[in-house]
Amino acid sequence: MLTGMPISIALGLTVLSFMFTLTDVRTESVALKLFTGIENFEIMAIPFFILAGNFLTHGGVARRMIAFATSLVGHWYGGLALSGVVACALFAAISGSSPATVVAIGSVILPAMVAQGFPKRFGAGVITTSGSLGILIPPSIPMVLYAVSTNSSVGKLFIAGIVPGLALASLLGATTFYRAWRNDYPRMPKATLMERLDAFRKSIWGILLIVIVIGGIYSGLFTPTEAAAVSAVYAFIVAVFIYKDLKLRDVPRVLLSSANLSAMLLYIITNAVLFSFLMTYENVPQALAQWMIDQGLGWIGFLLLVNLLLLIAGNVMEPSSIILIMAPILFPVAVKLGIDPIHFGILMTVNMEVGLCHPPVGLNLYVASGIAKMGITELTVAVWPWLLTMLGFLVVVTYWPGLSLWLPRLLGM
Repeated sequence: MLTGMPISIALGLTVLSFMFTLTDVRTESVALKLFTGIENFEIMAIPFFILAGNFLTHGGVARRMIAFATSLVGHWYGGLALSGVVACALFAAISGSSPATVVAIGSVILPAMVAQGFPKRFGAGVITTSGSLGILIPPSIPMVLYAVSTNSSVGKLFIAGIVPGLALASLLGATTFYRAWRNDYPRMPKATLMERLDAFRKSIWGILLIVIVIGGIYSGLFTPTEAAAVSAVYAFIVAVFIYKDLKLRDVPRVLLSSANLSAMLLYIITNAVLFSFLMTYENVPQALAQWMIDQGLGWIGFLLLVNLLLLIAGNVMEPSSIILIMAPILFPVAVKLGIDPIHFGILMTVNMEVGLCHPPVGLNLYVASGIAKMGITELTVAVWPWLLTMLGFLVVVTYWPGLSLWLPRLLGM
């Protein structure tokens, strides 16, 4: 990684070097594990959610969601900024990707905020951090990766992410409102009931996707993977035939960019499966769990260490790689200490959100930097009030399992 080698290749070379020099595991069993590890029905959800997110990003859905959010909260202090938070939460619920949320919402709302008199730093800070909701509010690609790595239920993780996602969106909104109120940032005229209904009518096709995905999974109509396929087809129909913002001639370009991202993720998954297999073969997770128990380290101390480890990893890796490498090692320890697998998955996802918003490899920072035309250093300073809010929320999620587990238990999952 220090040489600038792509993480998937670095991971693969590490595994191969270890396999041929330091272990007696048979090559045939590794090949079999590689095939069975990728032959996972739930992995198919990843390219479908990526494709759906790309269709919606290019299809004008974001613009209509911003208009709807503005009609609801635009008249409060920092109205347009608050609209950005609400729109990010709505778009997160249909895209499954954090960078896609930043691009879709930020490219529309940031220029509008600057034109209305908001400082560029303030707007960039709001969108960079609110965009991270894309991986906590379901559907979420990192949640699918966690489920694949640990054999957990994707549907349960999606339902568990709803309450923490809404709670974090509310906290980011409260931070935005407070800073806007203290600095007397612009407000917009209050929308009439008819204007709100009109904005809702125009954005209804995008909002319906939230109902289809979450409602379909909860009702048992389809699995999360089938929900991903349905959302990709639905997003295509909405973008091309209903809103008509995406031309048929542009569809191959969207398909190609989705295929590129999916292939990159699947290559990382392939090498991570091998990594996980060898770690388990050498009893590393089991030895780590036993060592922690022998040290008298309870679940409170373990979760504190996990948070520190994941926050440090967030400095050098992006979320997909962290989950695929760390989850197979940490998950058995968590289970042995009596930590709920779903709670642990939500905790890891919130950690990934924080990692997306701080340097040096925070992906949201780079995406927002391109939109706002700001340097990474300046943007890092801009996001700190919201980043502190997210760190405070991480502590709450870590030591209050009920926040993540309440809804799945209520629904009898």
